[in-house]
Amino acid sequence: MSYETLQRLITVLIPALGCFFAARGIIHYFQLESYQFPGYYHTLNRNPAHSYLPGACVAIVSALLILLLPDAAKLQSNSAPVYYWVLALSCAVLAALLGMLIGKLLTVKKAKKPFVFTGRIKRLYAVYALVLLAIAALVCASPRWKLLSMLWPVLLPAVVALAGLLAWPIEKLISEMYFRDARRKLLSNPSLIRIGLTGSYGKTSVKHILGTILSEKYPTLITPASFNTPMGVTRAIREKLTPTYQIFVGEMGARHVGDIKEMCRLVHPTIGIITSVGPQHLETFKTIERVAKTKYELIDALPEKDSRSYFYNDGSYCLEMYQKTTKTKTLCGRDPETCDVWCDGVTVSPEGTKFVLHIKGKGEIECQTRLLGDHSVQNILLAAAVASDLRLTLKQIAHGIEKLQPVKNRLELMQNPGGFTIINDAFNSNPVGAKAALEVLRQFPGRRIIITPGMVELGEKEAEYNRIFGTQMIGCADIAIVIGKNRATPILDGLKESGFEPANIYRVDSLDDSTRLLHTIVRPGDTVLYENDLPDHYQEA
Repeated sequence: MSYETLQRLITVLIPALGCFFAARGIIHYFQLESYQFPGYYHTLNRNPAHSYLPGACVAIVSALLILLLPDAAKLQSNSAPVYYWVLALSCAVLAALLGMLIGKLLTVKKAKKPFVFTGRIKRLYAVYALVLLAIAALVCASPRWKLLSMLWPVLLPAVVALAGLLAWPIEKLISEMYFRDARRKLLSNPSLIRIGLTGSYGKTSVKHILGTILSEKYPTLITPASFNTPMGVTRAIREKLTPTYQIFVGEMGARHVGDIKEMCRLVHPTIGIITSVGPQHLETFKTIERVAKTKYELIDALPEKDSRSYFYNDGSYCLEMYQKTTKTKTLCGRDPETCDVWCDGVTVSPEGTKFVLHIKGKGEIECQTRLLGDHSVQNILLAAAVASDLRLTLKQIAHGIEKLQPVKNRLELMQNPGGFTIINDAFNSNPVGAKAALEVLRQFPGRRIIITPGMVELGEKEAEYNRIFGTQMIGCADIAIVIGKNRATPILDGLKESGFEPANIYRVDSLDDSTRLLHTIVRPGDTVLYENDLPDHYQEA
């Protein structure tokens, strides 16, 4: 092999090797966004240092290594001696090692949701490697191969996106195969009761409440954790559903119009529950009307006969959905004049909640639960309505309610060894849930401390919702610790606007900083509310 050929090959491979290893953090962002391109690009723009620096660093490293190679035009021999081979291969190995270092240094440290080498990620890496080789081949064929080798790595995020795009048909084929297998398994038992539930918030809580109550009478399978995507539900069905189950409860999440329709193509529910409609995922939905339209896809998918739908009377979108559908339906709420299932006598304390449950035509019963907050009662009413129609008695329902345990990171009450109480509401906060959490905090004795980074995925109204959140803290919290930089500003503005004591307002850069600050100010008897904990791709650099 001639000097010139070897020089050209190594020159085009150096950036390819560097980019292969440096892209780890960028590919992690793609995974965190469920391989959805709009969310991926939003994440890149939110985290420019972790997104664009890896490619820039590879470009600089590539330029330096390429300049280390002697110019083939100045060498006389037609074949490359051993020392030139050693130098060339050393540059290639060094490019790979430096790429690993760049990837390690510019990846989010202590990720809350770590990078997982799933089957999909392995396939994505295989396609990514082929894309890098294709780029290397194109550059090699160009008369400006040396300059292009030094420059193209700055496009690393776009190269990852291209690999994702090329891998998409493969993933679609594989997911459809699993999807159909799960649907076949689900529908093979004609007596299985299939329940679908969706909503802007409250989905996971209602799912766990419903699963606990229904288990008083029926073997019930609910999708685990926050498995609410088509592939998540598919996996739950394929791995966990057995003929012994009589009821399947599938949580249905959505970030785009049509997502619930796709979920219903899998589950074919005969019972549909809409927990709420509100300003959630506005970054992708843009308007609440589009959110409502997507949630209603569940009701549209229910059979005209032998189906039932459940709504909470929110006086807004859910009530409009209830009024719109002509299918068999149930309305839950606080007004006995308009609702089929309601409650009264609600009292909330640090020990939990007590209330009287009323079901039209079946009577009433006193209930108590460890769950906190008015919105927990709302979730219980929806689950109780479904359970009643599935022939559970009032005593069975009340017994199930008494067994309810807080869902992890959702108003989870915890005692700290330091003598203070923690209310962990760190999961995916939203305007309605945040306000409800503040109301729970307000009812606790002693000093009350809130720690929050604010709310995300609220589109153009995000700053306004966070400002309102800040104004709502007065009277509910005595000390506010706000996490973040730019996102913290509207919360701080709201706090000041409401007249919150300035000396009791703190701003810190990270959750770790808030923990260190908390340990310097917290006292026995205090109550600390952790409201939201942003995932890695929403952290501010």
